[in-house]
Amino acid sequence: MLAYSGGVDTSVCIPYLKQEWGVEEVITFAADLGQGDELEPIRLKALASGASQSIVSDLIEPFITEFAFPAIRANALYEGRYPLSTALARPLIARRLVEIAREVGADAVAHGCTGKGNDQVRFDVAIGALAPELKVLAPAREWGMSREQTIAYGERCGIAAPVSKKSPYSIDLNLLGRSIEAGSLEDPDVEPPEEIYAMTCSVEAAPATPQVVEIGFEHGNPVSLDGERLDPVTMIRRANALAGSHGFGRLDMVENRVVGIKSREIYETPGLLLLIKAHQELESLTLAADVLRYKRQVEMSWADLVYQGLWYGPLKQALDGFLDRTQDTVNGRVRLKLHRGNATVVGRSSDSDSLYVPDMATYGSEDLFDHRAAEGFIYVWGLPTRLWSARHRAG
Repeated sequence: MLAYSGGVDTSVCIPYLKQEWGVEEVITFAADLGQGDELEPIRLKALASGASQSIVSDLIEPFITEFAFPAIRANALYEGRYPLSTALARPLIARRLVEIAREVGADAVAHGCTGKGNDQVRFDVAIGALAPELKVLAPAREWGMSREQTIAYGERCGIAAPVSKKSPYSIDLNLLGRSIEAGSLEDPDVEPPEEIYAMTCSVEAAPATPQVVEIGFEHGNPVSLDGERLDPVTMIRRANALAGSHGFGRLDMVENRVVGIKSREIYETPGLLLLIKAHQELESLTLAADVLRYKRQVEMSWADLVYQGLWYGPLKQALDGFLDRTQDTVNGRVRLKLHRGNATVVGRSSDSDSLYVPDMATYGSEDLFDHRAAEGFIYVWGLPTRLWSARHRAG
């Protein structure tokens, strides 16, 4: 079973496995994750490249409900910035690969990941967790070819290169976003050319007039946009189009890969970033202070685990239980103003779960806060500091 995208590395894997490694039969699997590509040409390309079977599965709905929505509830941002749009797809693809491998009686699972990328870790670890009896093959880790040599090898086998030498970007695309790397982007000091973007417009081309959008949540999941209730997939599509049209959702970052090197990555994740920002704001209204502070620590660990390929690991599953429990009261609405690359929160409300009590927060005549109680509180709160200071001053 070969995880297949139709790109350079996975396309070359088919003849390479057969000609160089003596694999008798290669069955490919391509996942529809809402990338918008016509998958029938990809399926046919796999067959033309030597696959005995080429399987395509629609995984859009589980991708959003089982992977994207938990990431939103976790406010998952790797290194505080990247919302894991690519990383979230890998455990789902691995799960389906294992299912099909068992259905067809395959004895190994293969992928086209390179030896210094993150995806090799994610696939290998996920497959090992789900089906330790299956062998994992990774030709691109061993063939020792540069990208140009890989393209040339494919051309000798009759496989047309999906990229040209003039535009050598490596792009991963799904409904949650795009990641772009390679080519001139390998220099972290080079400004990304506008041509690499597809989901977001430039700030210069964004509308001059701001637009306010209201996002509704139930139990931490986004369920409505401007009062219209939407299914999960439509929610992501609408959020992408809306945020992207205002130039929001671009990331240019140097991140720390699992294998220990730094990599310059460009991401477009307009809808996912918008929904996470709104969700964070609603939690500030509905979660208790100690839960909110502790959850921030869990969020960082959760994002690290997903980025590092440990979706099916015991720690990530344990953290899921905590995160799910915190979302019982994350119900309400958040309004954001979209304007030329920015999404600014302008309002938040919760009918039943808000911990913001106006009569306690106001400085007006309705104020119910007991100001006299503050003196005793401050005395007890500051007592350890005063005792420490007195001891050290005495010394």
